[in-house]
Amino acid sequence: MPPAIPVAADPPRPRFFVGVLAFCGVVVAVMQTLVVPLLPHVPALTGSTPAAASWLVTVTLLTGAVFTPVLGRAGDMYGKRRLLLVSLGVLTAGSVMCAVSSHIGVLIAGRALQGAALAVIPLGISIMRDELPPAKVLSSVALMSSTLGIGAAVGLPVAALVVEHFDWHTMFWASAALGVLDIALVLWCVPKAPLRSRGRFDAVGALGLSAGLVAVLLAITQGADWGWTSPRTLTLLGAAAVIWPLWGAYELRTRSPLVDLRVSARPAVLLTNVAALLIGFAFYANSLVTAQMVQEPKATGYGLGASIVVSGLCLLPGGLAMVALSPVSAKISATYGPKAAVLANVTFEAGGRTAPTLHAYLLVFLIAAGAALSALVATLFLPGRTTPAPGTVGADRAEGATGRTTAEESA
Repeated sequence: MPPAIPVAADPPRPRFFVGVLAFCGVVVAVMQTLVVPLLPHVPALTGSTPAAASWLVTVTLLTGAVFTPVLGRAGDMYGKRRLLLVSLGVLTAGSVMCAVSSHIGVLIAGRALQGAALAVIPLGISIMRDELPPAKVLSSVALMSSTLGIGAAVGLPVAALVVEHFDWHTMFWASAALGVLDIALVLWCVPKAPLRSRGRFDAVGALGLSAGLVAVLLAITQGADWGWTSPRTLTLLGAAAVIWPLWGAYELRTRSPLVDLRVSARPAVLLTNVAALLIGFAFYANSLVTAQMVQEPKATGYGLGASIVVSGLCLLPGGLAMVALSPVSAKISATYGPKAAVLANVTFEAGGRTAPTLHAYLLVFLIAAGAALSALVATLFLPGRTTPAPGTVGADRAEGATGRTTAEESA
């Protein structure tokens, strides 16, 4: 990993610093679920097809997966606050595009920009690690990490209220206003990053990563509609099978890789990322399917016949629990190590699901539970704590010595 270059840093405003970054994370996370209550109405509102409407969600998954590591690495090299502001600017621009148009193509493009802003969360975490004293890092990072779930839980009921009582463009104007507010707050109290990495930006690695992710995610998200054995699906999966080995070979040989695969292959990093992926899968599967299930008519025998507002409110306790338990998680990590905190999380997640009678819902919940149990297994194989205890002097610097970058933290 190239050595870092110190640059001048402005002092943070400690009373507001963490809160502002967490608020930015919540706003970005809200964007990910903002259109879910609107989806059933999009074809009529825009004169499009249901398949085209589904792209309002699919495109945020694609751009979020592609731009999070790219903007994270760029933040290491060109300044994390600068790239944080760029990400918030992209979110605001995407929100304005959606607010001023009812054309499905423009809406999809705007949603693509909103998804790209997901890099705000790992950038915020990396800034916290640079700026905060060691004793405050764990609790602050725990809060920032929880914003993804908080925003998703809050976004659904708020968006549902807007859809029911206002013009649907209103929620995009509101998100644009929140983006502008975020930019102003970051300029006010978030300092410039004190460290930057040397080296050139790995453009070839970024293109290869983008192509590989798009091929895989597009095949997965559209495979059910296209057919899993259709030429388009098989072509994308075949392209991914070719791109990933070539990209990996290039990243291992270049001097300034976008993703340091040698660091990523270490058991502590690899198993942590696998566990995080499975935990996220289980969380979103439970959240989105629960919201849909409670809206099903009572005549089905399992649905509650609830409105979209009520279905969104059913997810709100999860967001509130994340706020309340993030300091508890930090305390467990500081006392027993992060492995203990992850173990506790995935154990509770695997045990908390309903069993509706409809086979499709039951299957999804069981798959989500299986993902959580798989995360539990991955966590059990994580190595124990070998560095200074989290929250103590030297802990974060020891962790930083592994060469982990913002791009790798966002994996």
